[in-house]
Amino acid sequence: MAAALRKTQQLRSTLCKTPKNSIFTNFPKPLQNPKSTPCLQQQKPYSTKSSKFPEYEMPSVTWGVIQGRKEKLVSRVIICDYLKSMGIIPDELEELELPSTVDVMRERVEFLQKIGITTDDMNEYPLMLGCSVRKNIIPVLGYLEKIGIPRPRMGEFVKNYPQCLHASVVVELVPVVRFLRGLDVEKQDLGYVLMKYPELLGFKLEGTMSTSVAYLVSIGVNPRDIGPMITQYPYILGMRVGTMIKPLVDYLVSFGLPKKILCRMFEKRAYILGYNLEETVKPNIDCLLSFGVKKELLASIIAQYPQIIGLPLKAKLSSQQYFFNLKLKIDPDGFARVVEKMPQIVSLNQNLIMKSIDFLLGRGILVEDVAKMVIKCPQLVALQVGLMKNSYYFFKSEIGRPLKELVEFPEYLTYSLESRIKPRYLKLQSKGIRCSLAWFLNCSDQRFEERIKGAYIEAESNGPSFFMGGKLELPGGDIVSEDEEDESDDEILYRRTVSL
Repeated sequence: MAAALRKTQQLRSTLCKTPKNSIFTNFPKPLQNPKSTPCLQQQKPYSTKSSKFPEYEMPSVTWGVIQGRKEKLVSRVIICDYLKSMGIIPDELEELELPSTVDVMRERVEFLQKIGITTDDMNEYPLMLGCSVRKNIIPVLGYLEKIGIPRPRMGEFVKNYPQCLHASVVVELVPVVRFLRGLDVEKQDLGYVLMKYPELLGFKLEGTMSTSVAYLVSIGVNPRDIGPMITQYPYILGMRVGTMIKPLVDYLVSFGLPKKILCRMFEKRAYILGYNLEETVKPNIDCLLSFGVKKELLASIIAQYPQIIGLPLKAKLSSQQYFFNLKLKIDPDGFARVVEKMPQIVSLNQNLIMKSIDFLLGRGILVEDVAKMVIKCPQLVALQVGLMKNSYYFFKSEIGRPLKELVEFPEYLTYSLESRIKPRYLKLQSKGIRCSLAWFLNCSDQRFEERIKGAYIEAESNGPSFFMGGKLELPGGDIVSEDEEDESDDEILYRRTVSL
């Protein structure tokens, strides 16, 4: 019996000394929730609690580290204090997610300052501080430099359009650049266009940009000229057709200006489309009428000098009217005739005008006669005095006509001495023909040859009206070439009236 008890005690002691790493201890306890994953319950490397794992301190590419709510509030206070110390007001950043560490924000501020952005610029658009240097700023600036915006002017570009820093290069910037290239904007001009109008990068392709171009082409603008027009004045792409472009076109056409000529004006001077109809164009037209310009000649004035509808016209007209009245005793009605024939007179420098006037007065021509000459041919006041001298001395020494003929036909001084006056006069001398200055000068080369070969001298008409920068508009229909008979009225007007 005693032996059996001893064996039982030995067995109990052996069971009590079983090692902890026995295979029996490796069976896991049953889970409280069978759907949960054991590994997620066992490890939380990015827990907000303190941990010895190094993963917690590993920064992300953009925002630094992942934080809990309490840590975010602390980091926001630290970042706002840093921005205030830099002179940046962080009030507008309340709704913006800020980086987790002040080092990331410092990197953004220093990078923006490096490209030329000041604290004042940041205060004007503080949302730029929400852009990641690596994910937003560097890709955008790199692409802008690639398409032609020079690096030294990158800061200026960002100041003018800081919203570009939020843009996606592939989704937003590249399609706009491709659209501009599709409109024949030269690759080397892309940087210039975007520097001039950076807001283009924020436009939708199917919106205003497409409709404005389509309307201009529909009224007669040559599609090949759209690219040069945008290069010259890219703001066209931001204009609404119904409120800006079409009302201006309709208003100018209402004065008898053909659309064909209007389109040629737009092609050469696209900035005319930017003139405000209500604030600039209409007041200027009313101003011309108030100074005595005839309404039926407004189309001719605009075609010759399109810029006139966008100038501070009232001040210029008042100044020039007073000047001509003071120097030549030209009354308001005479000044209106001058403007009708050469509207560029409103922008002509008065010192330049006086040189021509002084030359004529110095030749012994009376003030009243000089005034008549200027009213009949305002182009005299824009001529170079040296060319006038040569023509005048040839008139006195070779032609030998009385001064009265020059007063009656002042256009003589506007013709080239070497290419028109001298060769034609020598031909008249060889033929023994004596005629007025207008008869042998105021016609084409072909008409002149027909005249000197004829058996009779053609009867003289009243004389043509002379428009600066264009061909002469003859008053009678008897001096019209056969080619002109087949042309439409618009084509004839366009060919004869070419803006400077």
